[in-house]
Amino acid sequence: MKRRPLLQATLASALLLTGLFPFSAQAAETIKVGILHSLSGTMAISETSLKDMALMTIAEINAKGGVLGKQLEPVVVDPASNWPLFAEKGRQLLTQDKVDVVFGCWTSVSRKSVLPVFEELNGLLFYPVQYEGEEMSPNVFYTGAAPNQQAIPAVEYLMSEDGGAAKRFFLLGTDYVYPRTTNKILRALLKTKGVADKDIEEVYTPFGHSDYQTIVANIKKFSAGGKTAVISTVNGDSNVPFYKELGNQGIEATDVPVVAFSVGEEELRGIDTKPLVGQLAAWNYFESLDNPVNQKFVGAWKAYAKAKNLPSYPTAVTNDPMEATYVGINMWAQAVTKAGTTNVDKVRDAMAGQTYTAPSGYTLTMDKTNHHLHKPVMIGEVQGDGQFNVVWQTDGPVRAQPWSPYISGNAKKPDVAMKSN
Repeated sequence: MKRRPLLQATLASALLLTGLFPFSAQAAETIKVGILHSLSGTMAISETSLKDMALMTIAEINAKGGVLGKQLEPVVVDPASNWPLFAEKGRQLLTQDKVDVVFGCWTSVSRKSVLPVFEELNGLLFYPVQYEGEEMSPNVFYTGAAPNQQAIPAVEYLMSEDGGAAKRFFLLGTDYVYPRTTNKILRALLKTKGVADKDIEEVYTPFGHSDYQTIVANIKKFSAGGKTAVISTVNGDSNVPFYKELGNQGIEATDVPVVAFSVGEEELRGIDTKPLVGQLAAWNYFESLDNPVNQKFVGAWKAYAKAKNLPSYPTAVTNDPMEATYVGINMWAQAVTKAGTTNVDKVRDAMAGQTYTAPSGYTLTMDKTNHHLHKPVMIGEVQGDGQFNVVWQTDGPVRAQPWSPYISGNAKKPDVAMKSN
C-alpha cells in the first residue's frame, strides 16, 4: 500500500527532469507580468511604445537576475482601443494567464473599464499616464500625473507674464471622462482667477476625429476677443490632424499658445513640427532633459529599438508615459523584493514609500497612502526637431492631489486608497 505513492512521486520527478510532465517546471520558475495596451485602433499611436518600453524594462531586470531569483515572463494582450475589451482582457490576464501584476491602460475610460475587475479579483494595476484624478483605488498605483501635477500648473503658467498672460481659454478635448473632468477642474480654477464664462470655450470631438478645419477657424475667431490660450486634452491619433491644421491656418505660438496634456515626443514623430515651434506641453519628463540617468535611459531605449527593429527605430524617442512605465515596473520589482513575494496585499504594503531615481533627474517617491507618485512638473516648448525645451519647472517633486480641491465635496474625502464600489 505504501509503495504506490512512492512510485508515483518517483515517476513525477523523472518526468519533470525529462520535460515530459504536463505542467512545466519552467512556468513555476517565472513571474508572469501582464501588459495591457492598445496595439491597434486610435490609441495605438500612443500605447504601442509603452508596450515596447515595458518589454525593454522587463528584459533589463531579467538580465540582472530577475526578481526573487525568477525571470519575469511578459504576457502581452491587445485590447485594440476597445474600452469594454480592456475589462475582458484584464480578466483574462488575472484568471487565465495568472499574472502577478499588470502594467497598462492609457485613457481613463480604459482604466475605468478594468477597475471593477481588478478590485473584484484583487489584481494589481500600474497606470502610467496623466489623468483627471477623482480616484484612489487600493488595486491601482498611479505613476502618471494628477491634475495638480500637470493641468493646474500649466494653466497658471499660461496666465503668468512668462506664459503670455492669457485672459481667454479655448478648452479642446476628446469626448470622454479625462478631458471633461479635467476641464471641470480648470473651469473652477479659472473662475477663482476672475475669468468669466464668456471667456471660456469648451469643445469636444470623438476618438479618431480627423477634420479640425472648422474648430481651428473657431479658435482664430475666439482669439480675436483677447489674449487666448488653447488647453488641449485631445488624445490619440487625432493629434496629428489637429496640429497639422494649426500649421495650415498659420496659428503660431506667439499669437495663440497651445498647451497639450497628451502630446509628447511620440505623437510629434509623424508631424512637421516647424510650424509648431513654441507650442507647449506639460509633463513630468521630457527626452531632452540633460542628466546622466536620462542619457543612459534614452541610449538604452534607442539601442533596444534598433536591436528589435521596431518601426521607425532610427527616430525612436522617449516620452513621459514611457518613463512612468519604466519607473513603475522597477518600483514594483523593488517592492516584490522587499516583500519577498508577489502576493498582492504584501506588495501593496511594500510599495508605500518606495523611491526610485528616475530619468527625470529626480528621486520619485510612491506616497505612503494615496498610491500616487510625487513628481516634478515641467512645461516644454516644441522645437523644430520634435523635441521640447523646458521653459518652466517646479523646484522638486510635488505630492499628488487625487481629490482636486476645485471639485465640491472633495475636501471631506479620505487621503487613502479605497475601493470604488
